[in-house]
Amino acid sequence: MVQSNGLPPLPHGVPTDARHETANALHSAALRLLRRARAADATMDLDGPRASALSVLVFGGSMPIGRLAAVEQVSAPAITKTVTALEEAGLVQRTRSDEDRRVVLVAATAKGRARLERGRAARVRAVADLLAGLSDADLRTLRRAVMLITRALSA
Repeated sequence: MVQSNGLPPLPHGVPTDARHETANALHSAALRLLRRARAADATMDLDGPRASALSVLVFGGSMPIGRLAAVEQVSAPAITKTVTALEEAGLVQRTRSDEDRRVVLVAATAKGRARLERGRAARVRAVADLLAGLSDADLRTLRRAVMLITRALSA
């Protein structure tokens, strides 16, 4: 059920203060924004889990496969399947750690970085299209909000 302001009502049991009302609005907008941006993912030709894992490797660098599973919040068999598919597509490579030969490291290849950048560019363009027609003041307000959220997520 959507209210007259276009937002879903607060979930039962959530306080009705400004912080929770804002969180409700942000949550709803973030989900809708991600759905819209995800429509641009066709340029990457990767499903969500593969695109997510590749993104972690491109921006986070090489890491043990177990750490990638933890970051992606999936099981070892699930990440192994994802990494195998990415490796078969030439988007990642596995190597043994020089420090501990039991550890398998996964890294994005140049092809993987290029594929991710192409998809990321398409997503940025899709989001930019949503911002078309906003005033400079509104764009500054959104950038400020993004910085506040980024700071809170980094804490």
